[in-house]
Amino acid sequence: MKQQTTFSKQEEPEMLSPDLAYNIERMKLEFLNCSDIMYRNCSIGGLDRATLIYVDGMCDVLAVDEFVLQPLFEHFRSSSRVDEEARKVELKDIFIPSLKISMAYETQQVIQAILRGETAVFTEGNAFVLLADLVKMEKRAIEEATSEKVVRGPRDAFMESLRTNTSLLRRRIRSSSLKLECMKLGRLTETEVVIAYMEGVVKEDLVKEVRSRLQKIELDGIIHSSNIEEYIEDNVFSPFPQIQNTERPDVAVSSLLEGKVVIITDNTPFVLILPMTYWSGLQAVDDYTDRYIYATFVRWIRYTFVHISLLLPSLYVALTTYHLQVIPTPLVVSIASAREGVPLPAVIEALIMEFIFEGLREAGIRLPQQVGPAVSIAGALVIGQAVVAAGIISTPMVIIVSLTGIASFAFPVYNLGTAYRMLRFPLLVAAGVLGFYGIVLFLIVLSVHMVTLRPFGVPYMAPYAPMSIRNLSDVLVRAPKSKMRWLLPWLAQGRTARFPKQTK
Repeated sequence: MKQQTTFSKQEEPEMLSPDLAYNIERMKLEFLNCSDIMYRNCSIGGLDRATLIYVDGMCDVLAVDEFVLQPLFEHFRSSSRVDEEARKVELKDIFIPSLKISMAYETQQVIQAILRGETAVFTEGNAFVLLADLVKMEKRAIEEATSEKVVRGPRDAFMESLRTNTSLLRRRIRSSSLKLECMKLGRLTETEVVIAYMEGVVKEDLVKEVRSRLQKIELDGIIHSSNIEEYIEDNVFSPFPQIQNTERPDVAVSSLLEGKVVIITDNTPFVLILPMTYWSGLQAVDDYTDRYIYATFVRWIRYTFVHISLLLPSLYVALTTYHLQVIPTPLVVSIASAREGVPLPAVIEALIMEFIFEGLREAGIRLPQQVGPAVSIAGALVIGQAVVAAGIISTPMVIIVSLTGIASFAFPVYNLGTAYRMLRFPLLVAAGVLGFYGIVLFLIVLSVHMVTLRPFGVPYMAPYAPMSIRNLSDVLVRAPKSKMRWLLPWLAQGRTARFPKQTK
């Protein structure tokens, strides 16, 4: 028995046939049970001369009728019969010059083009398909960013349309040095991903490393930019974010001018900025729109609240449990009287209240917008009053946890604040077991971890570790813009940067 040889699509792609009926049956078999796939026939004299296929809802139907179907009717009416001479007519010439027309000879190419929203024109006697770019999908208008509010600054934000997002960058950087490399990720979704960078400013090794990591992603689908983030970051087990995300075009443009790389993913309004440092996660847009004196003052307040959100509950637990001699006597008496009758130790109190507060925060996020804030605020008031009245939790602990919760909202970057919220729990346990010694040991381990992080070869704690005096003008203080160095030395072209070994 003769063995039959089979070929995969990669080895021998399926080509289109000159037979119109065969091609249409092949498409109907491929799009079986797909009710949104539309078929429009162009029949002259009872014979089908052409068939249009497009996805309903992704294509401009009126433009299809006016710019594709009507010219086809006129073309075939002018031909008396379908002979060899008529087949040689260049079909692209019958459409208006402004209409973007391409040609495809493989079945899989046509299928992918239809699913992108293009209109496929099958004609009798031709083993190719004309693809008309008449994509028109519903999309929301450009609105103000919801996750990064500013007092003084641009009011536009990224949206789900990839080309709209790239145009927001082009509108701000009118230079050919802005490069936008496009690739597709996801075996089934074929999601378009754009790598944006400033040629001549960014390190070439950084671009190569980003491109290499993206090409190694093997997934069936890319739904959100967060799918990409977890696959390209250096240390997935670190609680700290190593890739910044933003929905503000001005933040992305500023990062590009600093020599960073921006990754834009189709169907998501959040773009990725890399590499990220710890200090860039604590910088807000208003730091650069206000005068430098006020921006520095607000930045100090922000840094203070950031450390309060991490350390305040643990310090309170350590002081009231092991180090009462550090507290002034009147305050000790006040705390002792407030804790009289409370059956739980301070560390258990803090853990319970922190857990309740995080639950209320999560409930406020998940509830509908109309009732979410009201429920979270009312829940906090009612529960706080109830646990104090019942003698389960002391009044000072409610004050400490409330102040900690307010301080946690001072983070400009949401995922960095999430990391601190998560670290509060092990730090509370360390303070409850060892007091100040536990807090110090935990902070030492945390500092060592942060110093050893090198996302895309850049030190996470730079410019403090390693120390770079000339780049401290935008860390603890925001110096006048005329005195600042915008190009970071570990990112700027022509300087040395250590990258992981896989870049070679």
